[in-house]
Amino acid sequence: MKLLFVVSSLDLTQPFSATPAWWQMLKGLYEIGVEVIAAPYQGPPIESLWWRAADNPARWQGDAFKNARDALRRFMPQQQTQMSQTVQAGESSEESATDRLVRQTAQTLVAPLWLRHLDNLLTREPDIDAVIFLTVPLNQLNGVPAELIRRHNKPVFYFDGDVPASLPNMRGFSTGFRIYQGADPSEYTAFISNSLGGEELLRQLGAKAAHTVWYGVDPDVFSPMPVESQDLDVFFYGHGREYRGEWIDALLRDASLAMPERRFAVRGTRLGDLGRVESLPYLSFSKLREYACRSKINLCITRGAHASLYGSASSRPFELSAMQCCVVANPYNGLELWFEPEKEIIIVNSTDEAVDRLRYLLAHDAEREQMAQAARDRVLKEHTFRHRARDLVRIVQQYV
Repeated sequence: MKLLFVVSSLDLTQPFSATPAWWQMLKGLYEIGVEVIAAPYQGPPIESLWWRAADNPARWQGDAFKNARDALRRFMPQQQTQMSQTVQAGESSEESATDRLVRQTAQTLVAPLWLRHLDNLLTREPDIDAVIFLTVPLNQLNGVPAELIRRHNKPVFYFDGDVPASLPNMRGFSTGFRIYQGADPSEYTAFISNSLGGEELLRQLGAKAAHTVWYGVDPDVFSPMPVESQDLDVFFYGHGREYRGEWIDALLRDASLAMPERRFAVRGTRLGDLGRVESLPYLSFSKLREYACRSKINLCITRGAHASLYGSASSRPFELSAMQCCVVANPYNGLELWFEPEKEIIIVNSTDEAVDRLRYLLAHDAEREQMAQAARDRVLKEHTFRHRARDLVRIVQQYV
């Protein structure tokens, strides 16, 4: 099979949080024998051992839009609200003036460039089996998928890796695109997302069909690391309080105050005032992996949107488990689809429960280690990106 991806970015230095996951997924496809071509929607085409990079035909336009939009947003601060539910009626379709201007300009100037570019690629390489738009702003490319299907009679998929936060009935992230306003999901052959519960929501938006491919992990990248000692007791890494501030406070600030004899640490930004919790510097990915492995317990604090809609996968549970960490998580609807509670992961429902479970686990080394080993074994058995690549191929084969 030969797949052409239009991916949000291939540049790991840019602030697109899913880019490392897409690297791992494209690598997983290569490892199961799929030929991959990847064209970045934002930034430069970056070649690798696992895919062939195609040009970004609108690179300077994309960079200009991003810079202008970021600059405007600095002068038009948006309200950041803790969220664990959908927005109020009437808010879901709202679009800022900045977003509307960017969208309309992109539809006029950028979409034709991408249509010409992809049309040429499919003409030169007729053995491409399908095109997959991977978490790009679909409302900036109106008309492109329908025209590609008409000209080449090949399936064109949209893969949204941020359901449900990306959907118009959610607030989304204050720094992110609103990608569905003004879009026509029915243009695509089918939608793929990270959320089992999101399938029906996507069909309600107009998707002809919806499928799920969860996040996973490359266990060679996220692997246990030998450390001299586990000198951290509880550790969390992540950026931003948005949609999870209540659980960041409960599992870090409040739990650390209740356990002054224990060393709590974080690596992240915009996490708020965490009291006595220690902030560790970010030096490299390898250092982040070292922090996780140095900690007796790692926290998985999932944002409200993903935690509330059934079966909405995020990367962190798989990453921590692949590194053979003992994981304690906030309530996460559907987490049992991937890991068995009490055996492979611990779920807590309050600060008091968290303190009790943390104290118990910190006092029982063998149980922590057994749970961590069971979690990594589960990842190797079911949750690598090779598994996810096979899931994706099975979906595409239904339409080829």
